[in-house]
Amino acid sequence: MADLEKYRECIRKLITEYAQLDSSNNEIEVQTIFDVEQDHYQLIYIGWQNKRRVFGPVMHFDIKNGKIWIQWNGTEEDVGEQLVAMGVPKHDIVVGFHPPYVRQYTDYAVS
Repeated sequence: MADLEKYRECIRKLITEYAQLDSSNNEIEVQTIFDVEQDHYQLIYIGWQNKRRVFGPVMHFDIKNGKIWIQWNGTEEDVGEQLVAMGVPKHDIVVGFHPPYVRQYTDYAVS
């Protein structure tokens, strides 16, 4: 259970840090979503840019079966390595946006 709380805190910290990055567009709202009961965590953008609607995830993490699943990473940063730097072992991180047959070739867990 201690790992679960640690993993939740690592994800919240990572998402919060990205949410605080300065945005040059005042019409786009940055929202953090922390569903601790179901273990779903997101950073999303909502708003308008050049008369076009902006809505979508920047990051999405789940915790399933004691592992952090990176479901989406819309940044250029390796958030898996950032989690490792926070003390999460690679065998407890799954890159969920990679197909299952590709995951075996990463340094992270398959599932």
